[in-house]
Order: sequence, then C-alpha cells, then structure tokens
Amino acid sequence: MNPTPQIDTHYAETVIASGRRPGDLLRTRRTTTPGLDHARAAWQVVYVSTDSYLEKIPVSGMVLLPEDVQASVSASILVYCSSFHGLGGPAPSQLLAAGTEPESSRIDAALGRGFIVAVPDGEGMGIVGAGPYTFLAANAAAHTGLDIARATAHLADAHASASPVVMWGYADGGRAVIAAAEQHREYAPEVGLRAVAAGAVLADPGQLAARLSENEWAFLVLAGFVGLSRAHQHLPLRHVLTDEGRRMTTAAAKLSAAALADRYRHPVGNWCERPDPWNDPMWRYVLAKEKIGLAVPHVPVHLYHGTHDALVPDEQGHAVYRHYLAAGASVAWNEYATDHTGAALDGTAAALDRLTEHLVPAKHSTHRRALGVWKLLRSLRAE
Repeated sequence: MNPTPQIDTHYAETVIASGRRPGDLLRTRRTTTPGLDHARAAWQVVYVSTDSYLEKIPVSGMVLLPEDVQASVSASILVYCSSFHGLGGPAPSQLLAAGTEPESSRIDAALGRGFIVAVPDGEGMGIVGAGPYTFLAANAAAHTGLDIARATAHLADAHASASPVVMWGYADGGRAVIAAAEQHREYAPEVGLRAVAAGAVLADPGQLAARLSENEWAFLVLAGFVGLSRAHQHLPLRHVLTDEGRRMTTAAAKLSAAALADRYRHPVGNWCERPDPWNDPMWRYVLAKEKIGLAVPHVPVHLYHGTHDALVPDEQGHAVYRHYLAAGASVAWNEYATDHTGAALDGTAAALDRLTEHLVPAKHSTHRRALGVWKLLRSLRAE
C-alpha cells in the first residue's frame, strides 16, 4: 500500500479570520532558492488578498532579498508576476524553492539590479483547495500583485515598510501588472507604485480565442475557459459544455501548463454545444469585462512586444499603447523583431532599465525637498 502523501502545511487550506485585511501576512517561512545566484534570503509567504469580486482569499508567494543593494533601487520592491504556469501543479513559489522555476533568469536579473523581488502565485495556485488558477481574470491578478507588495512591506526582515514599488511581467504576467496599474489608485492607493513594465500583453482575450483555438495554442483557450469559469463562478458559464466537456474541464483544472499542452490539442468547441463558445451571450459579457484598457494608469507604463509573436499578436499590445497614449498616460513602446520567447529574453534589460529610471527621479525629488526644508530652517534660525 502506498503511503498517503503528506501535505505541505505551509500551503494547507486556509481560512481567513475576521478582521484580516488585504496584504496581511498569514504565514511565512524561510526557504532556499537553488536556481538564483543573486538572492541573499527568501521567504515563502501566505497573505490575504481578494478575488475578482473583492472577496478575501489566501494567496501564496515568495519574497526575495538581493545579495547586493544598489543605491539606485535601494529597498525598492519589484513585484514580478509570472506567465501562465498551469491551472494546477506547482506554483512559482514552490518551483523557486525547488530550483526549477522556468522564469528564474528574469527574477535573478531583477535581484542582480538590487531589487527586493516579490512573486505572487496568483489566485488558485499553491494553496490547497483554492484552485484552479483563475487564468485571465485581470481583477484577481491585479489584486494579488498589489497585495504582495503590501505583504512585503509587512515582512520585518525585508525592511521595506515604506519602499517604492515597481511591477514587471510578461504574457499572463504582463496582463497582471497592467491590470494592477489600472486599478492601483482605487484598490491600493497607499502602495507607492512608481512604474510597470509589461511584455506581450494579452489585452482582449475574446478577440484572441477564435484564432488560438485552431492552432497549437488551443490548450490556452481551454485554460482560459476553466480559469474564467472559476473567477466568475456565480455566473452560468459552463452551460455551453457537453457532458464530455464537463468531465474534461474537471480533469484539466488540476494540470500544469505542460500537461495541458500535451493532452488538449483540439479546439475548445469540440467539447461544447457550439463551435464558438466565446460568442455565447454570457461569455461575451465576461470577456468584455476582462479587457485591458477599461481604465487608464496614473503611473508610467513600459510596453514591449515581439513583432513575430505567434501566440499574442503584437497588435494586442500596440492597441493598449495607442489607447493609453490617446488618454494622456505616460507610456512607452518597444518592439523586437523576434517571436514570443525571443521578446521575453530581448526585452529584459530594457524593462529593468525603465523601472529603475522611474525610481531615481523620485529619490532625487525627495532629496531636493529635504534639502529645501533644511535651507528654510537655516534661514529662519539666522533671522
């Protein structure tokens, strides 16, 4: 008889006590990060956040301290939102502790610049019983990202209680940080968000569903179907499925991205009552609410994209850029003559450069204000 596998108590099912607020730490534990060269210390954390409808939820993640602190970003928090890891399976904080996180090079690059790096797992990943991951749910992704910034400020060993914050992500992670920038003033105005960098932003999932459903990325349409059904579970969204479709999506809800890609290569319409479920009236309503650009950020935004991106066409990211520009936002655009994976690599240095640039003026401004007060006090004393 095989022994029952032990549940990691740090990620155990969690009930949030009355009075807890978003950003409150529920559990922390020190851990190692064998895949990172520039991490001095790391903690796996569980903190309070909210879902798409502002209901409180427990969320796991990781906070990492840099080996070398650089003056330009001293004590600054960089929230790094990962791209899609799956509907189930290991969360980024678990993969980082195991040394198998596929995006560790980007996280390590941020640590190498001297940032305190906070990595949210997102709603439905990591915590037992919380899944599936609410893939494409922009509100939940924004909340979990902003709340790990709050949680990092509460982590005594991070010494970041009044730190400025920047956010960075690619693909699903880029979508998360853009949503956070749009919601920052309303959801977490006390978080000192200074700038965001977002690559390969999927701005309009409804527009992309038909295109991806007919190629090798069809499993992502399925993942979006499962994730958004979970995020908007009070709405009748699963009515478009056949009986086989219901069985199939229940199984898919526990799988990693690699397993989904391996098992589900057919269009989602194969398991639905209609070939284009994204055109169902209820789904059209939900997908319209999940567009990026429903609000305009009040912090600088750096967008970047590959011109040969076969997964998220560059017109999706460029449409966000044009919209923000027309609305008067502070926004920059970089494009790279490469594909989805290539732009993730090529855009790393520029993204970190842009985020750092938006921290330096703020520090100089603080210094100038302090100097002005000092001069004023001297003049008053002289009188």
